[in-house]
Amino acid sequence: MNLQEHYNKLYQDSIQKIQSDSYQTDQLIDSDNDKRYGITLLLRPDNIVKTNIQKLLSKVKAIEPHQYYYRSSDIHVTVMSIISCYDEFDLNQIRVENYIDTINKSIKGLSGFNIEFRGLTASPSCLMVQGFLKNDILNQFRNNLRADFRQTDLEQSMDKRYSIQTAHSTILRLKEKFKNKEKFLDILEEYRHYNFGSFKVDSLELVYNDWYQRKENVKTLHRFKLR
Repeated sequence: MNLQEHYNKLYQDSIQKIQSDSYQTDQLIDSDNDKRYGITLLLRPDNIVKTNIQKLLSKVKAIEPHQYYYRSSDIHVTVMSIISCYDEFDLNQIRVENYIDTINKSIKGLSGFNIEFRGLTASPSCLMVQGFLKNDILNQFRNNLRADFRQTDLEQSMDKRYSIQTAHSTILRLKEKFKNKEKFLDILEEYRHYNFGSFKVDSLELVYNDWYQRKENVKTLHRFKLR
C-alpha cells in the first residue's frame, strides 16, 4: 500500500463530505449507556509530538469548542485491535496471560522503529494525524499477530472491521454539527502537511479500553519491550 496515496484519498473524500454536510457525528461520546469495551495492542507518541498535536487542537477548539478532542494521555496508534470494543465485554471472559504469551511469540526479534507524524487526514467523522514508517516492520509484526492468533482458539476480532495497515492517530471526533465549518477546513488545510515530529517506538502496550481510549477507562495489561 502507498500510504500517502491512501491518506490523500481519505482526506479528499472526507473533505468533500464535510463540505456537503454529509459528515457523521458520534452520538455515543457523552452517553452513560456506552458500555463498549475491548482489548487493544497500541503504541504512544512521545511528549514532544503530543505537545505539537495539542497546539493544533487548541486552534481548532477556539472555533469549534464542542467537538471531542483527544487529550495527550489518550493519543495513540492502534497496532492491532485484538478484541474490538463491544457492549458488556469483560476481562473475566478471557485469560489475559494467554494473550500476552501469543503476542510475545509474535514480537520475538522485533526491533524498535521510528514513526513520523506528518500531515492530516480525515474520515467523515474524525480528524487524524498521518503516520509514516521508513520500513515494513510494523506490518510484518501485524502479519505475525494474525498468523499466531489463528493458531489459537482465543477470542479475537482482528480485521473484522477493516484490515489495519496504517499508523495514524485519531485526535478529534465530531459530536455535533459545525458552527464554523469554513474556518475548520481552513485550519485543516493549513496543517495538511505539517510535521508534528518523529518518535522512536521501543515498547507496545496491551490495554483493556473503551471505544475512545479514555485514560480513566483504560487498564494496562502488559508492556512489551522491543529489542
